[in-house]
Amino acid sequence: MNPLKALQDQGQAVWLDFVARGFMADGHLKKLVEEDGLRGVTSNPAIFEKAIAHSDEYDTSLRSAEAGADVPVIALFEQLAIEDIRNAADVLRPVYDATDGADGFVSLEVSPYLALETEDTIAEGRRLWREVGRENLMIKVPATQAGLPAIRHLIGEGINVNVTLLFAQDVYEAVANAYIEGLEALAAKGNVSRVASVASFFVSRIDSAIDQRLDQKIREANDPDEKAALERLKGKVAIANAKLAYQRYKRLFATSRWNGLAVRGARPQRLLWASTGAKNKAYRDVLYVEELIGPDAVNTMPPATLDAFRDHGRVRPSLEEGVGEAQRALVALARAGISLDEVTAGLVDDGVRLFVDAADKLLGAVASKRAAILGTRLNRQTLALGADLDREVGATIEQWRANAAARRLWRKDKSLWTGADEDRWLGWLDIIDRELGRVDAYRAFAEDVRREGFSDAVLLGMGGSSLGPEVLAETVGAAPGFPRLRILDSTDPAQVRAMEEAIDLHRTLFIVSSKSGSTLEPNIFKDYFFERVASVVGPERAGQRFVAVTDPGSSMEQAAQAARFWRIFHGDPGIGGRYSVLSAFGLVPAAAAGLDVGRFLESACLMARSCGPDVPPAENPGVRLGLAMGLAARQGRDKVTVVAAPSIAAFGAWAEQLIAESTGKDGKGLIPVAAEPLGPPEIYGQDRFFIHLRLEGKRDDSQEAALGALETAGHPVARIDLASPDGIVQEFFRWEFATAVAGAVIGINPFDQPDVEASKVRTRELTAAYEKSGELPLEMPLFSGEGVEVYADPRNADALRELVRDDHLEGWLRAHLRRLTPGDYFALLAYVARTQEHTAALQNVRLAVRDARRVATCLGFGPRFLHSTGQAYKGGPNSGVFLQVTADGAEDLAIPGHAFGFGTVKAAQARGDFEVLADRGRRALRVHLKGGDVAAGLGSLGAALRRALA
Repeated sequence: MNPLKALQDQGQAVWLDFVARGFMADGHLKKLVEEDGLRGVTSNPAIFEKAIAHSDEYDTSLRSAEAGADVPVIALFEQLAIEDIRNAADVLRPVYDATDGADGFVSLEVSPYLALETEDTIAEGRRLWREVGRENLMIKVPATQAGLPAIRHLIGEGINVNVTLLFAQDVYEAVANAYIEGLEALAAKGNVSRVASVASFFVSRIDSAIDQRLDQKIREANDPDEKAALERLKGKVAIANAKLAYQRYKRLFATSRWNGLAVRGARPQRLLWASTGAKNKAYRDVLYVEELIGPDAVNTMPPATLDAFRDHGRVRPSLEEGVGEAQRALVALARAGISLDEVTAGLVDDGVRLFVDAADKLLGAVASKRAAILGTRLNRQTLALGADLDREVGATIEQWRANAAARRLWRKDKSLWTGADEDRWLGWLDIIDRELGRVDAYRAFAEDVRREGFSDAVLLGMGGSSLGPEVLAETVGAAPGFPRLRILDSTDPAQVRAMEEAIDLHRTLFIVSSKSGSTLEPNIFKDYFFERVASVVGPERAGQRFVAVTDPGSSMEQAAQAARFWRIFHGDPGIGGRYSVLSAFGLVPAAAAGLDVGRFLESACLMARSCGPDVPPAENPGVRLGLAMGLAARQGRDKVTVVAAPSIAAFGAWAEQLIAESTGKDGKGLIPVAAEPLGPPEIYGQDRFFIHLRLEGKRDDSQEAALGALETAGHPVARIDLASPDGIVQEFFRWEFATAVAGAVIGINPFDQPDVEASKVRTRELTAAYEKSGELPLEMPLFSGEGVEVYADPRNADALRELVRDDHLEGWLRAHLRRLTPGDYFALLAYVARTQEHTAALQNVRLAVRDARRVATCLGFGPRFLHSTGQAYKGGPNSGVFLQVTADGAEDLAIPGHAFGFGTVKAAQARGDFEVLADRGRRALRVHLKGGDVAAGLGSLGAALRRALA
């Protein structure tokens, strides 16, 4: 007789610890049911991982799923798993019906990540029960402390439960009591006869752990008899433990308490022998089947053990043999100094960890296949880090996986950073899903903008509220029939005036963007342009040309309501400005320009899901990039150099702000370098990390060649490929996530900006002084002549005087540049209008310094960099040498309602910036260009600087 079928005569059910799509599709499972009397199937992450990762039988289903709406990786896996579980349940349904619901079950495990979370386990158990929709399903729940109340609760709701990871007899008794308590709760409100449960008691893993300890004791023993006694215990403890657990089962389900449930049709919770494959090759391969045969028990076997038992298994009623011997074996184990309780407790922890490891491998396989199916719909990333950094990144990826760090980030666990208030600023993690629920509102707004016939939409903002929309304006542009999107984020009077001259005030929509509502620049921009619009359309109609984007309850919202703005959109108070581009702060200007907000958000969602909590670090592009940046910084490569294809080059300024303001504090951080043209390897120090954004089909040969040479020279290079410019929206999320990860590596809070606030405070003090006296406080230059004035704080002045040999501009510049050392960076802080002519002149200056001193260089236009890289310059590593450039401007531009004009604001901002740099002990020098001809002054400055470098 077939030994597998013979087990039924002993009252024992045979289950299979395996499930796979092809296994069911080819009729193999049905054959086992019909020919071997198989009565159940169990699954776990390791089983699914082998089936999905190591075969192609799921690829068609994956492609079909992704052809519809993209879903998170865990949901993609669950679609596959639930289909398999349903199919297996349907194959076993005849067994379920024939046994009146006593057998014929298929088990599906709740996420191993929830093993320590009771409420989440209950919620997931309910959800899986509902989604599978089969009566002969069992939900697998681990026998952890958190799992016990979940078991009780799910049974109480009439949900079948397979309790897994049982090793200890006492824990088994607690599980059985939880089952009984759950039935009692169910009995108070419904039918208990259709609920079933098994307690999966693990076997071979116990012997593996015990045998190792016995071998150690044997090596340490000197007495031959003691050695022999210890040797006899090997391979005996797991079976003894199981037999004694079965005796507890018999007692627990023979009490008057149980009988009260039994008369109402309740079924005992059967013991299921799990981990029955013999791991020790010295043992008989069917040992853990043959020695545990008895009534009302289940043995779940892996396929190899099932085949082996069919071939040569021996059937006898072994489960109640030698109970006394089993007791003596456990006593002998304790006398040998080996604690079974300690071993089983460790095995539970190991079991949870192994299931998590298997789940990580499984979800990593699904994530990898999803990325391959998405193809160019998902921006690709490759990292060429060099051997040392690559090795460190690989090791840290494994640490992050083992410590669940990415999942902790998504859970908003502030201990991942400094434990301050980081949890309050993580609203950007799920903002895409929330904004997808508001797409209709954005589309309606866009249609109203189009209907109004606006020619231009001018965003009045600063920092995070302006740099993101600027990327969209310059990389994607406006849709036909919609206004051109323009950005004003400068207090330079010439730039404000140029914006006014470029637009038709009758046909322009103004978007005033400020999270707090109290930021100086958006408010004075609003004051100026509201009066200008009122002068041409009338005060009563002016508000209909304005839209506000601000956090709820801000002073900006109150002002907008008072002025009867056309629309007011709210941001999320849990998102800082630099992380806000995928919220209303980016989406309102995008909608005004006619961009398809829904399509943009869906594209961003592809990246957010790729960086999701269910994607292990090795497959998670945001984690990988963030770890690479953070670890590179720890190796001294803290100058993150962003190189972008020309058509998406505007992204660099946004990334600059994100990285600098997030990481540059507490004397640590990354220094972003944007818009610095590439040069040959020999002009770079060992402090660079390059990130290249390129467009498929439109690659810049010169960039490719330069970066290839840098990689060959040993510099780490990350490459990100976009299929089209509008794919830039995915990069917003990747870089936000990567920056948060890098912040964790560096050990700072990536969501505050203490030194930006310091500059704002100093600016307010200076403008307040101006309002009182009509002028800014007097300054005394170190040098005056050649059309310039040179300024420094006392500490810098003393340091420079020791180096100056010639008291003229060239001499002061030479002295200042001599302070650059390897690993430093040079930053030009230019408080002049951001025009093409001025930018070109300043670019020439920075490249001259880079090539001569072989240091990284930065160029920022004030005041916009104050809300961006200014944080890192003041709070980050003290490796910057700063040259601030100010200038006599053209005629000032008055601001309605204020005693000062835009020129005074800009001058106060420059002074405040310079003073805070000095307060932070930075090496800073200011050159003020006199005469009002800024272009000529920049030319003269450049010439003097090049002479100073010679």
